Amino acid sequence: MKGKNKMGLNSEMKFNNLKEMLKQSVEEHGDRPAFYLDGTSLENSKIMTYNELKKNIDYLGTALIEMGLKNKRIAIISENRYEWEIAYLAIVCGAGVVVPLDKALPENEIESLIVRAEVEAIFYSAKYNEAMSNIQKKGNTKIKYFISMDLEKSDFNKYSQKEIIKKGKELLEGGNTEFVDSEINNETMSIMLFTSGTTNMSKAVMLSHKNICTNILDITKCFDVNCQDRMLSFLPLHHTFECTVGFLYPISVGCSITFSKGVRHLGEEMKNFKITVMISVPVMMEKIYEKIIKGIEKKGKLETVKRGIKISNALQKVGIDVRKKLFKEIHENLGGSLRIAVAGGAALDPKVQKGFNDLGINVSQGYGLTETSPVISAEYMKKRKLGSIGKKMPSIEVKIDEPDAEGVGEILVKGDSVMLGYYDNDEANAESFTEDGWFRTGDLAKIDKDGYIYISGRKKFVIVLKNGKNVYPEEIESLINKSELVIESMVYGMPEDDGDVTISAKVVYNKDYIKEKYGEMEEKDIHAMIWKEIKEINRTMPKYKYVKNLIVTDEEMVKTTTLKIKRKVEMEKILQKKQ
Repeated sequence: MKGKNKMGLNSEMKFNNLKEMLKQSVEEHGDRPAFYLDGTSLENSKIMTYNELKKNIDYLGTALIEMGLKNKRIAIISENRYEWEIAYLAIVCGAGVVVPLDKALPENEIESLIVRAEVEAIFYSAKYNEAMSNIQKKGNTKIKYFISMDLEKSDFNKYSQKEIIKKGKELLEGGNTEFVDSEINNETMSIMLFTSGTTNMSKAVMLSHKNICTNILDITKCFDVNCQDRMLSFLPLHHTFECTVGFLYPISVGCSITFSKGVRHLGEEMKNFKITVMISVPVMMEKIYEKIIKGIEKKGKLETVKRGIKISNALQKVGIDVRKKLFKEIHENLGGSLRIAVAGGAALDPKVQKGFNDLGINVSQGYGLTETSPVISAEYMKKRKLGSIGKKMPSIEVKIDEPDAEGVGEILVKGDSVMLGYYDNDEANAESFTEDGWFRTGDLAKIDKDGYIYISGRKKFVIVLKNGKNVYPEEIESLINKSELVIESMVYGMPEDDGDVTISAKVVYNKDYIKEKYGEMEEKDIHAMIWKEIKEINRTMPKYKYVKNLIVTDEEMVKTTTLKIKRKVEMEKILQKKQ
């Protein structure tokens, strides 16, 4: 593969924008599969090659310009699918500014973001037919074109993406080269992304081709994904982590992509499509690992596996890797081909990461934000320290602002992958950038002497006690979540009358596990059992960090589409019950 160094990484790839990236990838991988579509396995899926992908993008982009959408804001909302990805690339590679929208938003919030972004066209799937009809009837937006990904033919007020592509083909073959000849301005806004939160609180992040391409090129230097790989796409594409790392980066290296039908299908999809690379979130990796260990225990093979790990770890020290052979059955249960999994969006339990790596499945962590395109740091394949989020990306500068006695302070970053700013929000821009141009991430961390970054938690979530001590809720949550009784937890400071706060925890208990192991139990008894475990956790920490209040429930906590707990929403629920 062109541009590979002796480590197998794509160190010499160069492109300045996504149009150049796509052109290079098509030149090198033209006849290779870019996508496997509409099937349940490699064998019965429709193959979309890189050459076909490029043609469809050119056709769609040509038609969009002909429709008067040059340099206009164009939104996309749907589940992960091929039509989403060609719409994205057609828009950014010469048509206009792409506005990916969160597929989990209710209709009123979708409409609000469309208005805020001044969107003039929207691509959507059949799931949003009713919402789009309602928005169209109200007439509060600037949208001229409602473009359905599923309609075979356009009707009087809805357009078919398929027909637009056909029209674009006619235009291009008839000599209209406005799209294919269009010049890309690498440094102006081409992507507008909304941060998670309510529509009033969410901020519109402005990203350029330079931002995204800098990040893709950084990723190619850190991970060994190539044209032989097959990636499963299941995290929401509107989120920058999946869009950059699970879509644009794989396209840049000639990887093929399959779209998951949902979490319940992951196991069979990994096997049937021989998936080699997966982008995930920690909660998913932790569930997969838990399932693996339970399966081993049920077969009475836990001690055998532990002995195998000791042997394989010893052999690795002398350069012999037998993990895939030794743990063949476990690999088969994960499809038999998985070699790299990257987790991002939150901290991964170091025990889980080590467990996967001991079994021969390379699990790495990445860290980043929408505002940084997104990856700030990652564990390079051969450079890891458990508990860290790896080292900074090659093109980025990272420093710790006002570190405390333990070296913990806010992470500040500077570099070409940092956003242009927040759209129409001078106040947020002033708060988010220092006078000399460093972006404030809002995350607290320390950096060791070797450059490895260790996250402590979000600055806004830190619980500040009356005595001046800081408590990082994520640290305590990671300890609570290790319990088999617990599905998830949220640690918070409960305000008291004296102005101080009491460290408290809300825990979602594992109803199925408890029933299987202990039979039917009343919630007060479950509370007592979990409280006993929390007391044990307290003994491992300084007294000021002790959890002193506990709420238990079997009701899942409210989350974002990337499975992060919405702390503000949960806190409001807790305070309402207290009144």
